[in-house]
Amino acid sequence: MLTIDGSQGEGGGQILRTALALSLVTGAPFRIEKIRARRARPGLLRQHLTAVSAAVAVGGAEVEGATLGSPSLVFRPGAVKPGEYRFAIGTAGSTGLVVQTVLPALLTAAGPSTLTLEGGTHNPGAPPFDFLARAFLPLVERMGPRVEAVLDRPGFYPAGGGQCAFRVMPAARLAPLDLRERGAIRRRRARALVARLPRQIADRELAVVRARLGWSEEELEVVVVDGSARGPGNVLLLEVESEHVTELFSGFGQVGVRAEAVAEQAVEQARRYLAAGVPVGPHLADQLLVPLALAGGGAFRTIGLSSHSRTNLDVIRAFLSTRIAVIGAGDDVLLAFGGAAAAGS
Repeated sequence: MLTIDGSQGEGGGQILRTALALSLVTGAPFRIEKIRARRARPGLLRQHLTAVSAAVAVGGAEVEGATLGSPSLVFRPGAVKPGEYRFAIGTAGSTGLVVQTVLPALLTAAGPSTLTLEGGTHNPGAPPFDFLARAFLPLVERMGPRVEAVLDRPGFYPAGGGQCAFRVMPAARLAPLDLRERGAIRRRRARALVARLPRQIADRELAVVRARLGWSEEELEVVVVDGSARGPGNVLLLEVESEHVTELFSGFGQVGVRAEAVAEQAVEQARRYLAAGVPVGPHLADQLLVPLALAGGGAFRTIGLSSHSRTNLDVIRAFLSTRIAVIGAGDDVLLAFGGAAAAGS
């Protein structure tokens, strides 16, 4: 049985989610110790337990230690079972992080599946629904499967209460994906979402985008979320659609943080990405690691490698034999899976 150190590297919940995802696909059981040991609230939190419950349901698994605050967990997967699943995280726990846990196994399952999730759809520190739908899943579809994402109602931090669904039509195997070039920029769009908050917050955020990025009025949009949102919320989404990839950057409104500061968070991410000239930003890079490793081939260029991504790579290498080369440094790094580095040289 594999033993995973949950405090290694970045030391967050991603270690657990990646281990669960790869255990489901490979059938390899594992034990994870010192879960989030260096966090202010160590051990398993509610959203981690939902990810574990989802993995147990999808993989017919046996689990030990799945309790709130537990510092360790043993996971023994069974056979992956496609079907219709509904998972309620409660509060504003991220739906995207639960999808991240079980989607890899469902992409090559024996039949179609539907995931319906309740919780947070737009959370700081997690991929918002729009990122999954617009940036990540279109690339997954280029690898063979088909995944439809539907937002039934948004859930903002801290109230949560959102609902989204993902319908998965699997492929027999994942095909390699090559993303070495971004291509010409075809479209830019900035959307400022506000729910149960004054519209002027969105207007102020878009004013920063216009001033700092030079985007035109036609590229800016205020979205006033209807009464379906259960609590107040605000997020700024900057989308850059290029020839070969779409990227999306976000800033989240929080109590006590000025609208201009929220906008600057997203603007700085977009500015760095546009200046680097690479196709894949740091958050999208993190999402692509598991699918490309499972495909056993492919490559992408990205902006450096975060500690989050490096920790993710360590967990992937514990489960898979796929060779993963990291070439370069700074804001232009090539990740090559299998023999992709030699093929593209």
